[in-house]
Amino acid sequence: MNRSRSPISKSRHRSRSPKSGRTEKRRTNDNRDDNRKRNRRLDKPEFLEKPESHSRLAAPQILDDQDEEPDVSDSSTKEDDSRKQLTSRVDVTSVNFGLSGKLTAETNTFKGVVIKYNEPSDARKPTEYWRLYPFKGKEALPILHIHRQSGFLIGRDRNIADIPMDHPSISKQHAVLQFRHVKGLTRLYLIDLESANGTFLNNNRIESKRYYELKEQDMIKFGFSSRDYVVMIDENAGNTKTGNE
Repeated sequence: MNRSRSPISKSRHRSRSPKSGRTEKRRTNDNRDDNRKRNRRLDKPEFLEKPESHSRLAAPQILDDQDEEPDVSDSSTKEDDSRKQLTSRVDVTSVNFGLSGKLTAETNTFKGVVIKYNEPSDARKPTEYWRLYPFKGKEALPILHIHRQSGFLIGRDRNIADIPMDHPSISKQHAVLQFRHVKGLTRLYLIDLESANGTFLNNNRIESKRYYELKEQDMIKFGFSSRDYVVMIDENAGNTKTGNE
């Protein structure tokens, strides 16, 4: 009896050709290789090298109280233009506020109050008509004439101040406007008398006991007062003198 194979068994038999067997074996080997690689990655993870952080994103250096501040000076560092302009006006000569001896006590007392400041030897009354133009916000206040004497004491003590100011942040003897004859010219200087809340030139607080030369259109502030004082020279005052000149 002849046993004929069914179409299904014949197709199965035909599918098991040598070529298909090699293909299946190759797939098996590929799967084993993939498993080995996968196991290798899990056993030995690879780490990427951490890139260097950007200088702006790097953590800031925190100092303890007793640590010295690092030197950050660099040839490429530039001062702000306004600061350069300000520092260039400083007279390197400091002022001696020390009071000693009978003569000093006599010459440095006015109305029973010891004055913290003595005029320098080069003090000189100006020949030009200097003015202080006060502003409170956008409101212009009465002009102050500062050409009539060589120096003007500014402060809250009305008994001794040439230019009294009542703001509570202003010291009793706060600052001085001083005319000095320097290098053949009479120049206007500003000096802070170690005030508690400072004197500001063009929005920069000046160092106490140092002369700062003033130029036209410079702006001065005293303490925390909202008033600004702009320095100017009245060019027309000499031609049209009034009773106030």
